[in-house]
Amino acid sequence: MREYLLTLCITAAVTYLLTGPVRKFAIVAGAMPEIRARDVHREPTPRLGGIAMFFGLCAGLLVADHLTNLSEVFEKSNEPRALLSGAALIWLIGVLDDKFEIDALIKLGGQMIAAGVMVVQGLTILWIPVPGVGTVALTQWQGTLLTVALVVITINAVNFVDGLDGLAAGMVCIAAAAFFMYAYRIWYSYGIEAAAPASLFAVILMGMCLGFLPHNMHPARIFMGDSGSMLIGLVLAAGAISVTGQVDPDLMNLFSGSERNSVHQMVPVYIPLVMPLTIIAIPAADLILAIVRRTWRGQSPFAADRGHLHHRLLEIGHSHSRAVLIMYFFSALIAFGALAYSVNAASMWIVLSVVFLSAIGLVLLLLPRFTPRAPRWAEGLVPPRYRRRRAAASAATESESGNEAVADEERVPVTVGVSGVNGATAVGPRTRAR
Repeated sequence: MREYLLTLCITAAVTYLLTGPVRKFAIVAGAMPEIRARDVHREPTPRLGGIAMFFGLCAGLLVADHLTNLSEVFEKSNEPRALLSGAALIWLIGVLDDKFEIDALIKLGGQMIAAGVMVVQGLTILWIPVPGVGTVALTQWQGTLLTVALVVITINAVNFVDGLDGLAAGMVCIAAAAFFMYAYRIWYSYGIEAAAPASLFAVILMGMCLGFLPHNMHPARIFMGDSGSMLIGLVLAAGAISVTGQVDPDLMNLFSGSERNSVHQMVPVYIPLVMPLTIIAIPAADLILAIVRRTWRGQSPFAADRGHLHHRLLEIGHSHSRAVLIMYFFSALIAFGALAYSVNAASMWIVLSVVFLSAIGLVLLLLPRFTPRAPRWAEGLVPPRYRRRRAAASAATESESGNEAVADEERVPVTVGVSGVNGATAVGPRTRAR
């Protein structure tokens, strides 16, 4: 566990330290597009954050290769090299898209090629457990098609949800944490070495997201762009493929006892099929709804709009930060709920806890304008907007200066290259969104 923790810290540190220079490079390279009608942010912000995340990935793999226990993953399996090859290809496509806005079909083809590169090097689904049937071995073509489909769906689901500051990185980090607990349990509890690569991928993915989040939280100073969203989607899919298609369920010795007991004991085997779906449940639901909505309107499924789930949260009155936290909450509920169910499928308390937390989430959705106030003894530990003493004064000040601020914004438009604009200059101050 200490080596996993060291790998996570190195990956996060490299990603965090490189994001600042990458931001300056993105500004110089002109990877800072104008604000579109569907965008939520109000100021031009550079992209290409995926560059820092990719080098964080490389640093994590390099460190793990030189550690005593994790180095065995590289000796016994070719999956880390397969991941690095596919990640480099998808990252290059994302960088070109962030700079030149390449066609959606070209990106789709690149995603399929990146998945094919991983398949050729051994990162593929070899068998799947089917309830009531058992372990079903797949042919080469069946495994390839299923692997490519899972990679493409995961990449696009993560890409679709990347619409608010810190949303995609935070949701994927939560998913990676749940997935690491699941894969590490299979490796440590059952002694199955084939689950070690999935644990390593999950730890590195957590480090990439944690290192990038401080720069990407609202108001974001840099966006990960397609170079980052497609990259973390591919790493997430690689972990799911590794633990689903490479771990032999027969090694877990769960086929014993009565038929009813065998069904309950087989839940940890079926979870690899369900876990990738629960991890991307919200992005996948958003993806399906977007395709249906655009097709119904006679538009292309790849046409961008403002109908995503996070856009709807903003429309009903939630703030930017609150909308992101709500999405975090439901992602953690689904991912960790499935993880708890895999540990003890017969426990009714897990189901009741998930139902109770879901009710709390629904209440939060119905209170978009509710602003919690911290107690007086804790006012020094929270942001000013949550302090009772300054709430009335802040509201009065904002109402008096609101008209002047609006007039100033109308007279002085926000343009790229103006000092003080978020992302417009590499050394300018960080402004707060209103």
